[in-house]
Amino acid sequence: MKRTIVFVVGCLVVLSFGATAQLYWDLPQVSGAAQKFVLSELRLPRLLIGFIVGSTLGLVGAAFQSLFQNPLATPSTVGTTAGAALGALFALTFGLQGTALLPAATACAFLGALLATSLVLSVATSARARLEEVLLAGIAITLGAGAIAQGLHAIADQGALFAAAQWSLGQLPQVGYDRVLLLAGPAAICAVTLLSQSRALFALGLGEDWAKSVGVDTARLRLVLLLAGCLGVGASVALCGPIAFVGLLVPHLVRLSLGAEQTRILSLSWLSGGVFLVLCDLLAREIIPESELPVGVLTAALGSPALFFLVLRKRPSGHP
Repeated sequence: MKRTIVFVVGCLVVLSFGATAQLYWDLPQVSGAAQKFVLSELRLPRLLIGFIVGSTLGLVGAAFQSLFQNPLATPSTVGTTAGAALGALFALTFGLQGTALLPAATACAFLGALLATSLVLSVATSARARLEEVLLAGIAITLGAGAIAQGLHAIADQGALFAAAQWSLGQLPQVGYDRVLLLAGPAAICAVTLLSQSRALFALGLGEDWAKSVGVDTARLRLVLLLAGCLGVGASVALCGPIAFVGLLVPHLVRLSLGAEQTRILSLSWLSGGVFLVLCDLLAREIIPESELPVGVLTAALGSPALFFLVLRKRPSGHP
C-alpha cells in the first residue's frame, strides 16, 4: 500500500509539473486578451485531450493484457486502430466532407474502428471461442485492413496521401473544447466499465476455470471489456490519430514499479498513461526548436527502446 501511495503522489507531482509547463512554457509575450486565448483555447484543451487519450490507452492496454493473458497485447490488438486508419484514409482518398466539429476523416475513422471491432466481437460473443481465437481474429482484421489501405494508396492523389500520412503520425493540437467534450463521453464510459471489472479480471488471471468456479461469466466479461475498450480507443484514434506504445508500455512500467495485483494495475495505468502522454506532448513541442514533432512519433521513439530494455531486464540470469 505504501508503494502505491508513493507512486500515486509521484504521478500527481509529475502531472502538476507537466501541466504547468504545458500551459506556461514559452508563452508568447502578447497582450492580455491574446495571452488568455492561447492559454484557455489552445493549451488547456490540448492538455486535457492529451491526458484523456493517454489515460484511455494506458487503461485499455492493461485490461487487454490481462484479458488475453499476453504482455504484448495492446489497444490495437483487436483491429480497432487499423479499422480507424482505413476509415480515415477512405475519407481522405475520396474527398468526403464533414463539419467543423466532426471532419469526415474523424467520422469515418470512428466508423472504421467500430466496424473492425464488431467483426472481432462476432467471434468473442461465442461462448466456445477461446481467447487465442479472438486474438487471431483481431490480427486477421488488422492485416485485412492494411491490405485494403494499400489498395487505397494506389488510387489516392498526392494530397490525400500526405493528409493520411499526417493523420497517421498522431497529434494532439486542439482549438477550443468541442473535441475534448466529444471524447470525454466515450472515454468516461470506457474507464468506468473497465475499472468496475477489476476483480473479475483478477480472477480471470488465475485461470479461466478458476474464474468460472467463482461465478465469473467469462464470455460476458470478454464482450464487455472488448466493447468498452474499443469504444474508448476508437474515439481516441479517430480524433487524434494512432499514438503508439502508450497502451503497451505504461502497464509494464506500472507492474515493474508495484507488482502484478490486478486491481491496482488498471487504475494506476489509467493515471500514469495520462501523465505519460502529457509529458511526451510537452517534449514533442520543445525537442526541435521552432518546430513541433508529432507526439505519436515521440511515443514510438521512446517506447521501442524502453520496451526492449524491459524485455532484457526480465530475462532469466544466465540466459544466452
